[in-house]
Formats: sequence, structure tokens, C-alpha cells
Amino acid sequence: MATFISVPLKKSSEVDLVKPLSKFIQNTYPAGEEQAEYCRAVDELNKLRKSAVGRPLDKHESSLETVMRYYDQLSSIEPKFPFSEGQLCLTFTWKDAFDKGSLFGGSVKLGLASLGYEKTCVLFNIGALASQIASEQNLDNDEALKAASRYYQLASGAFAHIKDTVLSALSRDPTVDISPDTVGTLSVIMLAQAQEVFFLKATRDKMKDAIIAKLANQAADFYGDAYKQCQYKDALPKEVYPVLAAKHCIMQAYAEYHQSVMAKQQKKFGEEIGRLQHAADLVKTVNSRYDEYVSVKDLSDKIQRALTAAKKDNDFIYHDRVPDLKDLDPVGKAALVKPTPVAVPLSQKYTDLFQKMVPLAVQQSLSIYNQRRGDLINTTIARMRDATTLCNGVLASLNLPAAIEDMSGDTVPQSILQKSKAVIEQGGIQTIDQLIRDLPELLQRNREILDESLKFLDEEEVTDNDLKSKFKERWQRTPSTELYKPLRVEGSNLSNVLDKAIHADAVVKERYQSQREAIATLCKPEAELNAAIPSANPAKTMQGSEVVNTLKSLLAQLDEIKKEREQLETDIKSVNFDMATKFLTALAQDGAINEEALSVTELDRIYGGYTDRVQRNLTKQEEIISNIQVSHQEFSKMKQSNSEANLREEVLKKLAAGHDSYVELVANLREGTKFYNDLTEILLKFQGKCSDIVFARKTERDELLKDLQQSIAREPSAPSMPAVPSYQNAASTTPATGTSSMPTPAPRTVYPAKQPPPRPPPPSAPASVPVSAAQNVAPPIANASVPVPSQPVSSTIPSQAQGPPFATYPGYSGYYGMPMPGYNPYMYGQTMPPYLYQPQSGQAPYPTQQAGFPMPQPPYYQPPQ
Repeated sequence: MATFISVPLKKSSEVDLVKPLSKFIQNTYPAGEEQAEYCRAVDELNKLRKSAVGRPLDKHESSLETVMRYYDQLSSIEPKFPFSEGQLCLTFTWKDAFDKGSLFGGSVKLGLASLGYEKTCVLFNIGALASQIASEQNLDNDEALKAASRYYQLASGAFAHIKDTVLSALSRDPTVDISPDTVGTLSVIMLAQAQEVFFLKATRDKMKDAIIAKLANQAADFYGDAYKQCQYKDALPKEVYPVLAAKHCIMQAYAEYHQSVMAKQQKKFGEEIGRLQHAADLVKTVNSRYDEYVSVKDLSDKIQRALTAAKKDNDFIYHDRVPDLKDLDPVGKAALVKPTPVAVPLSQKYTDLFQKMVPLAVQQSLSIYNQRRGDLINTTIARMRDATTLCNGVLASLNLPAAIEDMSGDTVPQSILQKSKAVIEQGGIQTIDQLIRDLPELLQRNREILDESLKFLDEEEVTDNDLKSKFKERWQRTPSTELYKPLRVEGSNLSNVLDKAIHADAVVKERYQSQREAIATLCKPEAELNAAIPSANPAKTMQGSEVVNTLKSLLAQLDEIKKEREQLETDIKSVNFDMATKFLTALAQDGAINEEALSVTELDRIYGGYTDRVQRNLTKQEEIISNIQVSHQEFSKMKQSNSEANLREEVLKKLAAGHDSYVELVANLREGTKFYNDLTEILLKFQGKCSDIVFARKTERDELLKDLQQSIAREPSAPSMPAVPSYQNAASTTPATGTSSMPTPAPRTVYPAKQPPPRPPPPSAPASVPVSAAQNVAPPIANASVPVPSQPVSSTIPSQAQGPPFATYPGYSGYYGMPMPGYNPYMYGQTMPPYLYQPQSGQAPYPTQQAGFPMPQPPYYQPPQ
């Protein structure tokens, strides 16, 4: 009787986890030991998947442990990697566990870019493998009984978990085997089998009949629920339904049997007989309907013996009234099993391969935090650099400090010499020319990468739209137009960045052209530089004056403020704080991360002091520049003014401005070069994302096209057979008569293939011929004319059975053997077809001559007396 149902495993196509996961790690984490460790973990994960789903599994606990470890690892990495259709581009394909496929149609399978789908299918295999291991247990010992019950409850819990989560985990309808209805039924079946195992253990331990009856009745209830759930569905194999129905009857029969024992102990002999009769009826139902699936001979004999003895005792001794079945009290129930809840980790040997990797929510929060931090730092540094540019511009317009250094009027001021030396050390004008020549090449390279990336998306989107218009509702996958929206937005942003960069390059080039002459002058040797500066009357009378000393003091203070800003910029860039711990703590405590509140609070705490120092520095610079402008006005009044002096001062101002522009232009151009190189890396990553998703979509498209072709091949050529014309029905129902234009074909009789029978002996005379006449029959005279009767003598032809119709024509006597009087010498030497033979005794003869096709028959002559 111990027939248990086990669930087949789902089969998966091979998936390469290494390439997409490693690429994500390399794009997300900086190069180093941490990145290398995560890449090694990806290799181990790929090996674990091959062990769990990429090979046949033994029905052993070690195989189940491997599958559970893989499920635990999937649960661990789910929040750490962006498993979605438009990011990692990983498609998991699984076949329907119960679909065996067809010769041309193949098997039903589904591929989705969803880790939830992978987890669901792996969990299904956990339940299926647990059911197989439980079914392999030897139920003759207690340990095996306990293990079987534990595995069945584990399988029931796995299927119940899928029922509750499958629709939310998938973006489309699942295959039939993991649909909520199917796994819900499987969960109840596994629970019923676990309950049955407890019943077997209670029977083995010879527990009280009342307990055994309750356990059996509860198992019958579970089996009945499972049968009702799948009775009108074709999701499970056909052999499952009779087993469930039989098990329901069997467990109910066991419950009635043990309850009858209780009735006997309570001296309720009529109830005992009533319950035994009900149990016997249930067993008869199993024998009559499901005997090929479940054997109940032992149970039937047991119940029959008890029923016979009970009737005998009641008839001769007790004479107790046998109640009707409806009057019997229902048997109690006792459920000792329940689905094992799915709680990660399922495996006792589980070790997280990505334990140090933070969840994706933390990664995203860190990314936004770093962006906020970068914006704050860039804004602060930009304010300081703008202040330095403003300061240099004011000093250049006042010709400071060259004006107070140029007392002789015919030598190069020391500050101009220092600026000239700084320009020459940085490569002079050739450096700027080279940087400017490199920009178009870098720009063109980035533009080509972006255009090629968008071209990938365009071509695949056109193909997807064509297939969608061709197959219409059959083309069930996310449209490329919707899937590529994030990439389109990202590509648009990158294009805007390139446009802004082109505009910035034009501004830099224009500024360079306006300052090129001054920069070229600063690149000359000291003698040529001195010759390029006009001479003027000396102003030695102002040497040592109070206004000159005041300007020198203010300029020194301004230099200190500049140095303070440089140090502040270095300090601000070097500040670092580990926000990952903050985000992880918030995620653990609240289940979510309020990134904005946490980031703003921490940034204010970390950079608030630096922001205040920068503000004080800028305020102090404004005061000093104001004082310098006032002192310079006094200096200008005291200084002797003439055309030569004014021309010399203008040249010195241009040289000072040229130096400042040179420093700024070189910095801008180098930043631009770095920007284009960094943008190239970003564009290459973007190109890789586009290429990967397009490749994944092409793979998915090919699989879907294959599935569509298979489904079309499985469909019938027409939805239904056409209606039979009325004249065909009339012809088939019209009886065969002599006036019929077409003979009515006899129904075909299909006989098993046989060897041709041996040639029969010569036939005897018909029974209608007298014996004496039959003995004196003489052969017909040669060349005698044989008159043909107008109608064949049908009374001499034995009755024939219906067989396949055969055509007849003149000269062909048909498929039957005509009785022949004795030996016919005219038949000697002629070739008789092997199919013209007289049917043997007991063999069905061939059909008679059909009406409407008259055929001349050989006459039968009564021999002369």
C-alpha cells in the first residue's frame, strides 16, 4: 500500500554568472584586494550553481544540502547585485517539470531576467528533491520514518512558500508547474504523505486505536483536499489523480477499521459491523477502480476477516442493531504535521561568499552621498578659486606688485621675471598649443563611442518592434522601447555633457587667442623680455615712502590669504568618513535608509568647520583688496605721470594678466583632457551596458522565437473538423438496393497480421445435394457450352461476414471460394491466386457479392443420374 508521490526536478539551461557579476564588481568597487576577493567569490558562486542545478542529482541528503546552499547564497546576493532586466542582463531559463515535450514541439520553458524567478525554481527543486528522498526511505525503522516525515514537511513548506511569493517575484505568468494552483496542490500532497508516515509509525508502535484512527482520518482529509484541488486540472501527471483518490479511500478505511476496534471494546457490536462494512466498501472501490496503482489485498483481507467474525458473533450472540452509515459518529482528526517554513539559511553548512559586500541599497545611498559630498567640495573649492582669480585680476589691473618694484623704469620687475620663469617651466606656449590640438581628437573618440552605443539600441529596438507587429500578443516580453528608457536617458545626459564640453572648449580657445601675445612675450629670455617692455623715467623719489610700504604690507597679507586657501583646499579634499557603517546601521534598525537626512547631517558635521574658515578667508580678502585699492590711488597721485610711464605700466599689466591667464588656461585644458579621458571610461562602460543588454535581448529573442515555433507546431492545423455535407450523411445511411448507383461499403475489420493460411483441401458438395448424387458427380464435359443463368444461385453460396470492400469486374469471381463438385481437370496447370481459398472451419469467410455489381458466376450442374 505504501505508494508515495514524488515530484520531478526542474531542469535549467546553463548560465554564465562570472562575466556580468564580475563586470558589475569592477565598475562598482575600486581595483584592489577587495575587488579581487569579490571576483573570486563570483567564481565560487558559478561553480555552486553548476553543482546545484547543472547536473543530475542523487536522491541523497548531500545533494539536497548543495541545492539549499545555492538557495541561501541567492538570498544573500539578492540585495547586493542589481538583478533586473535592464542592468546585469542575466536571463535564467527553466523547463516545466511536468512537461515531457513532444517530438516536434519540444518542452515548455520560460526565461526571465529575474533573480526571484531563479530562487523560485531552485526552491521548487528543493521541495522536489526532498519528496524524492522521502520516497526512497525504508519505512521499516523509526529513523527512516522520522526522516521521511521531515522531508515531506520540508517539501510542503517549500511549495507553500512558492505559492505565496511566485506572482510577486515574476514579471509575467509562470509556467504551470510553479503556478500558485499547482504548488498549492503539491504542498497539500506532501503534507498528506507526511501525515501518512506518522500513521505508519503509530501503527508500527502499536499505539491506541483511537489515536491511529484520528491520524488516518486526518491523512484521508489531506488526500481528499489534494484530490479536490487538482480534480479538474491537467497540471499534474495523470497517474497522480487515481493515487490521490485511492489514498483517500484507503486512509478512510483504516480510520473506520481502527474505530471499529474501539467500538468492539466499548461493546458496540452494531457500530463495529457498520464501520467494517463502510471500510470494506471503500476497499472494494479501490480494488475496482485503482487496483493498477495501489494494492490493498492485505487490508481487504484484514477487514473481511474482522467483518466476518463480527457478523458471526453478532448473529449468534449479541444481536445488536447495525446502524446506517449516516448515523455513525464521525471519526476524529489529529494533525501532527505542518509545512516547514522557509527561513534562510536553509543549509547548516552555509557560508556567505559575499559577506563583506554591502547591500545594493547601501551602495546606492553611498553613491548619492558621494555625489553630495563631491558637489559640496567642488562648490567650496570653486568659491576659493574664484576668489583667487578675482584677486589676481585686481592686482593685474593695478599693475601690482610690479608698480612698486619698478622704480628704475628700465629693468624687468622681479614679479614679472618670476611669472616669466613659471610660464617657461610649464612648457610655455607650446604646452597650450599641444593641449588644444588634442581636444578635438578626444572629443571625436567619445562622440563615436556614444553614437555606436545608441546605434546598438536603435537596431535591436527596430527588430523587436518588427517581431511585435508580426506575432502581436504572442510576443510576450518587455518592449525594447520601455526597457531602454533608462539607457536612453543616460545617453541623452552624456550627449548633453559632450555639447557643454564643446562650448567650454570654444570659450577656452577664445580666451587663449586674446592672451596669446602676452603669453608669448613671457616665454622670451630676460633680455628680449626687457626689450619688449617700454622704458620710463625713474621714480626713485617714491622709494621708501609710506604708501609704498603700506602696499607691500597689504600684498604680503594677500599672499598669506592665498596660501591659507591652498591649504584649505588640500585639507577639504583629504577629509574622508565611512558612511557605509551609518547606512548599514540604519538599514538594520529601520529596514530602510533615509539617505538625504543622514547625508546632510553628516556632511554638515564634517565640513561645517571648513565652510566657516573659507568664509572668513574670503571676507578678509575683500577687506585687504579694498585697502589695496585705496592705497594704490594715493600711490598713483604721487607717481609722476607721462605717456612713457603709462605705456610701460599697460605692458606690465598685460604681462601679469597673461601669466594669470596662462596658469588658468593650462589648468583648464588639463582638466578638459582629464575630463575627456574619464568620460571615455564612462562611455565605454555605457557601451558595454548597451552591448550586454542587446546581446541578452538577442538571446532572449532567439529563445522566444524557438518557443513560438514549437508552440505553433503543437497547435492543430484547424480549430475543428469541418461539418460533413448532408449528401455524404444521406449516402452513408441509404441501404444498399438493386437500384443503388453506388455500393454501400462494409465496415472494415482489422485483423492481426498472420501468415497466409495453407491451401485448403477440395471443397465438399453443399449440404443441399443428396449424398447419393454427390457420390456420382462426374466432371463437366470439355468444350461444353455452359449456359449462364440469369441470376446467380445464391443459395449455394455460404453466408459471409462483413469485411473490407474490394472492387469487382467482369471475369473476376470475387473473394470467396465457390463450392466445386469434385475434381476439376480444367483447373490443373492454372495458377490460382493465393487469396482465392475456401475458408477453413471456424474462420470468418469473406463478404458476399455486393448488390449493384452483377457478376457472372460459374453454374452448378446437377450430375446426370
